[in-house]
Amino acid sequence: MSLLRPIAVVLGCAVLTTGAVAQISLTPPAAQAPASKPAPKKEEPKHTPKPKAAAEKKQAGPKPAPSPTPSPSPTHPFDDPNVDLVYGAYQRGLYKTTFDLATNRANYARDPKAMTMLGELYANGLGIKRDYGKAIEWYQRASDAGDREAMFALAMMRLAGRGAPVNKDEAVKLLASSAKLGNPKAAYNLALLYLDGQTLPQDLKRCAELLRVAADAGSPEAQYALATFYKEGTGVPKDLEKSVRLLQAASLADNVDAEVEYAIALYNGSGTPRNQPAAVALLRKAARQNSPIAQNRLARVLATGQGVPQDKVEALKWHTVAKTAGKGDPELDEMLLDISPQDRAKAEEAARKWLGTGK
Repeated sequence: MSLLRPIAVVLGCAVLTTGAVAQISLTPPAAQAPASKPAPKKEEPKHTPKPKAAAEKKQAGPKPAPSPTPSPSPTHPFDDPNVDLVYGAYQRGLYKTTFDLATNRANYARDPKAMTMLGELYANGLGIKRDYGKAIEWYQRASDAGDREAMFALAMMRLAGRGAPVNKDEAVKLLASSAKLGNPKAAYNLALLYLDGQTLPQDLKRCAELLRVAADAGSPEAQYALATFYKEGTGVPKDLEKSVRLLQAASLADNVDAEVEYAIALYNGSGTPRNQPAAVALLRKAARQNSPIAQNRLARVLATGQGVPQDKVEALKWHTVAKTAGKGDPELDEMLLDISPQDRAKAEEAARKWLGTGK
């Protein structure tokens, strides 16, 4: 039996939760198509007098000083799609300023991104009092204008029943529209609805297709979920190598579950060449990110000294931390029975320090 066992997964290892307001990844308006605006009036061509003869120039005397050129009237800052004042204020946490700027932008330029921002501010009570009703109004306006982020946010509110009764049918339509416009979060959450089989009839093939869309767009959650599909042959042909490649991509994006699974694959040489030092490094990283499974697997490796120098004090430390999080391991208890009282005290002190500081 392998020293390290994969995590037990249940079809994608993901459950759609609708109890919390979705956090939107707002993109700067400059990255989207700028809002349409009136074309500037063309200036009438000015009459250019013909040059006079040299004799006439000589008689004319000194050339008078040119009259000052009038300054052009300032344009509204929201006329320039490259001026991203709203998103800049939002990133700096200046929510009241964000609200004022977004309100002007939404009213002046009819900018869907600004409308989505107003929905975000109202939904989360940022800079203003939380108001789900107004959040829905702004999300709806932005959604009607074709903004995929607003569609996604409105879908999540419809699923959660925030600001209005639950409306799953509308939520599904909004998620589908947002996913069609390339929103990976919408594709991922729609995939989960096909996986869950409650809001929509379960369709594992369609779920896998949507996970592929989100995974290709760089969603680490979708990459991890699709990796489990390929590993088990769920909705797709079983393919361990594809599974490992997806785990690698998700782990590079700091998905902790993927880090653990990819580390185990590297350690055991499953679907990829064996690389135990790299596997242990990944387990350490995930353990420090408070993954009880990584802490348990790291403790096992340290206790046996396979792929890393044996260190039972460190093994007991991580074993204790994992047990505190509910990840007990009687087999590991047996491995660490022979540790000396002094070393046991060191390990317990190290575990207390970790649990007290989280570092």
